[in-house]
Amino acid sequence: MTVETKLALTGEDVRSYSASTGEASWLTDLRLEALNKVESLPMPKPDKTKIDKWNFTEFPVHAVESTVYENLSQLPDDAKSLVDAENQKNIYVQHNNTPAYLSLSDELKEQGVILTDIFTASREHSDLVKKYFMADGVKVDEHRLTAFHAALMNGGVFVYVPKNVEVKQPIQVLFLHDDAQASLFNHVIVVAEANSAVTYVENYLSTVPHAEGLANIVSEVFTGDNAVVTYGAVDVLAEGFTTYVNRRGIAGRDSRIDWALGLMNDSDTISDNLTHLVGNGSRCDMKSVVVGRGSQKQNFTSEIVHWGLDTEGHILKHGVMKDAASSIFNGIGKIEKGATRSNAEQESRVLMLSEKARGDANPILLIDEDDVTAGHAASVGRVDPLQLFYLMSRGISKQEAERLVIHGFLEPVVSKLPIEGVKKQLTEVIERKVR
Repeated sequence: MTVETKLALTGEDVRSYSASTGEASWLTDLRLEALNKVESLPMPKPDKTKIDKWNFTEFPVHAVESTVYENLSQLPDDAKSLVDAENQKNIYVQHNNTPAYLSLSDELKEQGVILTDIFTASREHSDLVKKYFMADGVKVDEHRLTAFHAALMNGGVFVYVPKNVEVKQPIQVLFLHDDAQASLFNHVIVVAEANSAVTYVENYLSTVPHAEGLANIVSEVFTGDNAVVTYGAVDVLAEGFTTYVNRRGIAGRDSRIDWALGLMNDSDTISDNLTHLVGNGSRCDMKSVVVGRGSQKQNFTSEIVHWGLDTEGHILKHGVMKDAASSIFNGIGKIEKGATRSNAEQESRVLMLSEKARGDANPILLIDEDDVTAGHAASVGRVDPLQLFYLMSRGISKQEAERLVIHGFLEPVVSKLPIEGVKKQLTEVIERKVR
C-alpha cells in the first residue's frame, strides 16, 4: 500500500529557493531529482513504532529570514550560556534558517581547515562537497524522508580538516530556533582526512515553547586513515515538531568516530545513529542519553556495522522516561562476513519514573563471522528502592534522592561531552525535564 504524500513545495518552488541561496548548480539538480522521487519511495519503518499518522511533510513555511549577529554578545541569553565568547574562536551560528555568525581562527584557515554554511561550501568548495553530500553516507533514495530532506534542505554546515592537521580546540555549531513557524532541514558534513583530528560539537536549541514546523536533520561524518572525529551534540527541540534525525559515520583504516549525544527533544522523534567501520582497525564509541516526558513517542536506533578486520564498536544508551512518555531503544551490532577478530559490545538501560511511562530496550547482535567477540546487556525498570532508602537514611528527601539517582544513572554519557558549557546545558536540561 502506498501512502500519499502531500508535498508542500513544487519543483519551481525548490528551484527558486535554490537560486536564492546561491548554491552550486549540481545541488539544485540533486534537489529536483530527490523531489521527483519522494512520492515513489516508502516511509522508514522504525521497529515497534507506528508512524503512519505522524506529520513528516506538512509545515507552515519552508524557510524564514532571521537576524544575523555581529558578535557573540548579541546572542540571546539562553544561547550565550553555551558559548565561551572570549575563548571560542571556531564557531558557526545558524539562526533558524539564516547563516548568522561565523568565526574560524587564522591558524586553522592557513592549515586549510574549512568551516562554513552548507550553501557557501557548495559554491566555494563545490567538488569537495559534492564528493560527500548524500553519496557514500546517507543516500537520497533510502526512503521518503531522506529524499524529502535532500529536496528541501534549508540549512547546515560543512567542516573539513585536511591531512595531518589536528584541530586542538573544539569546533562548535549552534542551531538556534526561536521562530515557531521555522522548519529545520539541516545537513551537516564533517570530514577528517588521513592522520587528522577534530572535535565537533553542535547544539540544537529551541527558545520557543511550541513549534509548528518539522525537523528533518542529516549528519554525515567521514574519517580517513588514522583520523579521529569526536562528535558531541545536545538536541533540545521544542514540543510540536515532528523530528527525524539521521546521523551516520564512515570510518577508514585505523580511524575512530566517537559519538556523545544528549537527545533531549520535547517532540516526537525518530533518531538513527549508524556507523560503518569500513577500514581495518577502525573503532566507534557510541554514547547517547535520553529523557522523555509528557506524551512523547520516540524511537532511537544505534547501530555499528563491522566490515573491516579487527574493528571495535561499543554502544552505551541510558534513558529516563516519565509521565506517559514512551521510547524504543534499539541497539544493533552487526559483524559482516570477513570482519575477522571484530568486537561488538552494547548496553542499554532505561529508567521509568511513573506507572504510565514505557521504555523498551532491544539489544540485537547480527554475526556473520566466526572469529569475533560480541556481547550485550539491557535492562528496563524503575528507580531502585534500595538506593533511595540508602540516600533517605542520610537525611535526604525522597525527591532529592530520586534526582541524585537519575543524574548518576545518566552521568556516563553526560561526562563525555567535550565542551563545559554544553555539558552544563545538558545537565540543566536533564534537571528541568525530570523535575
